[in-house]
Amino acid sequence: MAKSKPKLLIVEDDLGLQRQLSWTFEDYQVLSAVNQESAISLARSEEPPVVTLDLGLPPDADGASEGLATLERIRKLCPNSKVIVVTGSDEREHALKAVSLGAYDFYQKPIDADMIRLIVDRAYRLYSLETENHRLRKLEARAPLPGLVTASPAMLQVCSIVEKVASSAATVLLLGESGTGKEVIARALHDLSARQVNRFVPINCAAIPENLLETELFGHEKGAFTGAHKQVIGRIELANNGTLFLDEIGDMPLSLQAKLLRFLQERTFERLGGRGQIAVDVRVVCATHRNLDELLKARLFREDLFYRLSQIVINIPPLREREGDAALLAHHFVGAMCQQDGRNALGLSAGALSALENYPWPGNVRELENRVKRAVIMAEGSHLTAADLDLAATTSSAPPLPVTLREARDAAEREAVLRALKKAEGNVSQAAKLLDVSRPTLYDLIRYHRIQV
Repeated sequence: MAKSKPKLLIVEDDLGLQRQLSWTFEDYQVLSAVNQESAISLARSEEPPVVTLDLGLPPDADGASEGLATLERIRKLCPNSKVIVVTGSDEREHALKAVSLGAYDFYQKPIDADMIRLIVDRAYRLYSLETENHRLRKLEARAPLPGLVTASPAMLQVCSIVEKVASSAATVLLLGESGTGKEVIARALHDLSARQVNRFVPINCAAIPENLLETELFGHEKGAFTGAHKQVIGRIELANNGTLFLDEIGDMPLSLQAKLLRFLQERTFERLGGRGQIAVDVRVVCATHRNLDELLKARLFREDLFYRLSQIVINIPPLREREGDAALLAHHFVGAMCQQDGRNALGLSAGALSALENYPWPGNVRELENRVKRAVIMAEGSHLTAADLDLAATTSSAPPLPVTLREARDAAEREAVLRALKKAEGNVSQAAKLLDVSRPTLYDLIRYHRIQV
């Protein structure tokens, strides 16, 4: 189905000029009004993203009182809409008054089709970015599980399984690529269970040397071996009445797998060097990125342990299979980083959102978080771009998409700004005069195109 055109409300009492503007904006669904009442009626029913508003409306066609009153009413009805006021060449004070009342920008007659189209396109682009960022914030606020940010059907199905099994005592095995959030799911299983008041104890079986892993799990008595100067409580005992999370269980040495199996069967164990059996009540959750079927065939993982661990198996999809989650997670990380660093909030540009969805994310959520952290630290504008996320080069090998009219206009807009700044030797006021735009408009263009002045 073809994408519907964005709405543009043109408020202009000169019917000839109204028709001229309608022809100029063939990419938009143009709505027309000739006075305040018809403009308010359309604004209320259609909620247009962008409005061009002639300040000289009847019955005060020679003044600006009716236009300014219309502006205030539209701003109350549609606070997110971008209103561009159109004034005569000698009415600059009215334009400045309109901007102070919330107008996005102003344009002075006579109308130049290319320039007014450029301003409207930029206003709609900003509206789209703000709308998308608002949508991401709403999705983020509706987190389906504690600590989990997602809106994809694949992950929502995982959330549903977690909610069902959290209250049980069954051992859960989490399977998924590195960086997909297995520990987040494990913590959600703990937080949604009756054990949440007790400890969640994680241990990474791949990060601890084999000769120390047994002590880490089961603990040891004083004098159990050289250097054992005191009794040490193991992770299993620390997790009593809580949850034990065995991350990267596929990397556990075979010698320890037998001892873990015995603990899972009997729910008792001995500390290293100890003689008495210690009984514990522990919920066990395991995770691995390894292919356990291959490990079983290679006899690197015990089959009886596998069946003991896999009472409930949850497969966590990689980020590339979670539709919409890359942008949602990026927005979440951007907000968290800005709050942590005490800086102004940042948005995500249209190019960044597109790049986030098209990139395959081999490192999954962990890679995304690292890219966003670096981008926030280095960001200069109000919106992160694909280049800030270092995604432009990684996606350049894909076949280029056909250049759209809007992309061509963006390129021409950037070239025009660069030429004006060069001719004005970097003087923004002079360049704005050359381009026949306001200084605020030119500063917006400079920020949008990331031009160094």
